[in-house]
Amino acid sequence: MDAGSVTFWTTVVVLGVDFVVRIAALIVVPRNRRPGSAMAWLLAIFFIPYAGIILFLLIGSPRLGRKRRRKQREINEFIFNATEGRELVTTDRAWPQWLKSIVLLNRNLGAMPLVGGNEAHMHIEYDETIRLMAADITKAKRFVHAEFYIFTTDSVTEPIFDAMEQAIARGAVVRVLLDHVAGLRTVGYRATRRRLTQMGVQWQLMLPFAPLQGKYERPDLRNHRKLLVVDGLVGWMGSQNVIDSSYLKKSNLRRGLHWKDAMVRLRGPIVAALDAIFLADWFNETDDFLPQDEVARPTRARTTQNLDCQLVPSGPGFANENNLRLFLALLYSAQKKIIITSPYFVPDESLLYAITSACQRGVRVELFVSEIGDQSLVYHAQRSYYEALLEAGVIIWLYKKPTILHSKHMSIDDEVAVIGSSNMDMRSFSLNLEITMMVRGKSFVAQMRDVEDSYRASSRELTMQEWRKQPFFSTVLDGLARLSSALQ
Repeated sequence: MDAGSVTFWTTVVVLGVDFVVRIAALIVVPRNRRPGSAMAWLLAIFFIPYAGIILFLLIGSPRLGRKRRRKQREINEFIFNATEGRELVTTDRAWPQWLKSIVLLNRNLGAMPLVGGNEAHMHIEYDETIRLMAADITKAKRFVHAEFYIFTTDSVTEPIFDAMEQAIARGAVVRVLLDHVAGLRTVGYRATRRRLTQMGVQWQLMLPFAPLQGKYERPDLRNHRKLLVVDGLVGWMGSQNVIDSSYLKKSNLRRGLHWKDAMVRLRGPIVAALDAIFLADWFNETDDFLPQDEVARPTRARTTQNLDCQLVPSGPGFANENNLRLFLALLYSAQKKIIITSPYFVPDESLLYAITSACQRGVRVELFVSEIGDQSLVYHAQRSYYEALLEAGVIIWLYKKPTILHSKHMSIDDEVAVIGSSNMDMRSFSLNLEITMMVRGKSFVAQMRDVEDSYRASSRELTMQEWRKQPFFSTVLDGLARLSSALQ
């Protein structure tokens, strides 16, 4: 066979394979996937076929493995049955008409009941929150359960590590869950592992990415939860990681960036529910059920707040996007006011419609985001939605640099609020394990209103006039980032 024939048949084979791959992509990619996400993947495969195919094979599945999904279903069934009839919900005040259906939605999706008799206090001073969590750990007699996306030892977090060491010396059991990939990217990761081991902490990596050890999940499926439970009596949850507020990255230090977060200190039956989330994740990573004397039991708090609280776990281990469905239900139920705080705000079509529809129904909608971003791609994707939001009537507040507003919460009218680890973006809806808490109670919403007022005092309003002066190049970047954000 001469060189010309070899070239001809090589070209035919290459074109044939390329044609088959493209046809296969049209069949495989859209299956059980959002239209926007499917379109983004198809564009990637069609325009950069080899790189696109490799990326799709690596991170194309937005679900955890079958074993983890099966364990999550078993956990949900157990929690649902074990908590039947234990709601303890207060009925001394009239509920909003729409709330009962949302409580049922959350119960069916995440298995957790709405429970009454709780106390909740918001904390937004970063270093002080670290000290307060450490102070609670110093009182531990039975156990400490800590689960954080990032958990590292440094000069700011030292009080927590000291408190855990003292708790172990008193005979308490301390367990820590920290995300593997997030840890690998964090300053002090190796030192943290050594310190935990030396102290006698029982610790595990969440969603370990170790293919050579047979431990493989899609590498960007992460456990993004942040929670702490002490003796089953006190709980913490919210958006803050256990690390210096600069995250100790050279680029952050150079720019003078610091993170501002919101955490909630909890007492009451909801603490047992929070511990159940930890126990489920511990079981997922270790296959171990913990002994009963190291598990929280529902305890009603002695408080005048008497809040009703419901936890909503979400993530790729669930069949549905539990957090997104909760947010949508609340947005469509709001009658007067919606105030959203989210550091990474990249809504899908359903969320964008819910927010803009609320404005068109006469609901006042405010959105708090950061003036600058720490992740360029997400920052530009977020900006691509500002014009549509402003046109609909959303009031956008830009929290002034160099602070990154990392809090994640939303208030609805005057009686319901949500707070947790979940951003309003595709990553938090589809790829991250998150935890969100819905709270019914005017006293808690009043706390959140005070926090929102403090944000407003440190922010400036983005106007349509200012937005229309954006440089053309920046607008192009925003649009391209928006397309890439759909690669889920």
